[in-house]
Amino acid sequence: MSLFQDSILELITETSTNLPPDVRRAMADGLQAETPATQASQALNVIATNIDMATEDEGPICQDTGMPTFKIRTPVGTNQLALRQDLLQAIAEATRRGKLRPNSVDSLTGANSGDNLGAGTPIVQFEQWENEEEIEIKLILKGGGCENKNIQYSVPCELPHLGRADRTLDGVRKCILHAVWQAQGQGCSAGAIGVCIGGDRTSGYTHAKEQLFRTLDDTNPNPQLAALEDYVMKAGNTLGIGTMGFGGQVTLIGCKVGVLNRLPACFFVSVAYDCWAFRRLGVILDAGTGALKRWLYREDKPAAPMAAGEGFPRTGREVRLQAPISDEKVRGLKMGDVVLINGEIYTGRDAVHAYLMKNDAPVKLQGSVLYHCGPVVLKDNGHYRITAAGPTTSIREEPYQADIIERFGIRAVMGKGGMGSRTLAGLKASGAVYLNAIGGAAQYYSRCIEEVKGVHLLEFGIPEAMWHLRVKDLPAIVTMDSHGNSLHADVHNASSILLSKLAEPVFT
Repeated sequence: MSLFQDSILELITETSTNLPPDVRRAMADGLQAETPATQASQALNVIATNIDMATEDEGPICQDTGMPTFKIRTPVGTNQLALRQDLLQAIAEATRRGKLRPNSVDSLTGANSGDNLGAGTPIVQFEQWENEEEIEIKLILKGGGCENKNIQYSVPCELPHLGRADRTLDGVRKCILHAVWQAQGQGCSAGAIGVCIGGDRTSGYTHAKEQLFRTLDDTNPNPQLAALEDYVMKAGNTLGIGTMGFGGQVTLIGCKVGVLNRLPACFFVSVAYDCWAFRRLGVILDAGTGALKRWLYREDKPAAPMAAGEGFPRTGREVRLQAPISDEKVRGLKMGDVVLINGEIYTGRDAVHAYLMKNDAPVKLQGSVLYHCGPVVLKDNGHYRITAAGPTTSIREEPYQADIIERFGIRAVMGKGGMGSRTLAGLKASGAVYLNAIGGAAQYYSRCIEEVKGVHLLEFGIPEAMWHLRVKDLPAIVTMDSHGNSLHADVHNASSILLSKLAEPVFT
């Protein structure tokens, strides 16, 4: 490998496995702010433990290693074509080593490239600068769950619970609050948002994402925008959405707002949502050799451990579930129960759900647990090994889930962010539950996997295949039970009431 490739590979590895200090400080503050002995505080404890595990093992913090986005500044005359080739080779090598999950999928065929390379992947943005000695490379890894919670508003517009948002700073305020509220727990809250006021539809989203390259503890040089950022941080954390959407005090860890000129006919407010696994780092390279000279967003001293305990602290009230699970056992579960899953389970994401709607299952699913998970997988000496295995956002499976539960006799589905009314009705009718794992806690959950017993439908690619796993004491919370109760619906409704209290103008 060239020094350029080696330096970029180190950047990718560190970004995937080690959160920057500003994000660590924000999450540590969240741990202190949250009410102890609540579901939200349990989730934050797991997150803190997961952050430590990822650092220790150089494993991906989250199994969804996201869409790599590079911002690169080079001296005038640098061969950017050669630099791009080094970058692509580093991406492929990081994928081979399991630092990135193979995430690049052909949008027409669904085929996974297997190396994170393909049309539009990764995203690389070049600029020139007058520094003749150095190259600056910044990288952000933003996962699909939070990417799905990005949102763009064409103002003026009517917003649920907030009323009309006009082409004013107060209208922008309403849009941002709505963006935080609509994410709920599906984007792995606590989260951060980058916002662009103005631009066109394309530049607005790009500039919103660029705000996420700012540190969470900086101060906006524009006093109006600084005041807006401060207001959103305080107001957003009064909505009661909380970590993973369980309710609680910590919904936002950052709000960064930029502004672009616009056409007179258009007024867009674009919001880029990012999860607590806010993976953003950068490096300065020697322009001549490619050697790494210094890091950006990183301190010289080693990161202090985040966790104070064991993640999910055991209380003795946990319910042990042995898969396959009986009807009686499932119907005895109630919303809020903490469960520890043992036995054999199966993963299944978007492609598996679509397949099961039209085909027989490749395995017997009666009484099983179906885990919404796309793991990071390595193959050692002919055996598969799961190195990251957190949950994916479950709401994407809402069109299929109730039918699949009924058809195959599944007793539990597990993911993050909750599901909708159709699935809730299906759980009640079929006698099943929804289990909420902690989004992004990929290292924590991978350590609960004792064995990969097999894989089916591997033609869909590693993330979308059906993995057959044997697990021990895998923890989750019952957030939708077989009696029609849903924590997600409760938090959604309660936060709607709190959101409506923020409708009155603040910025005039």
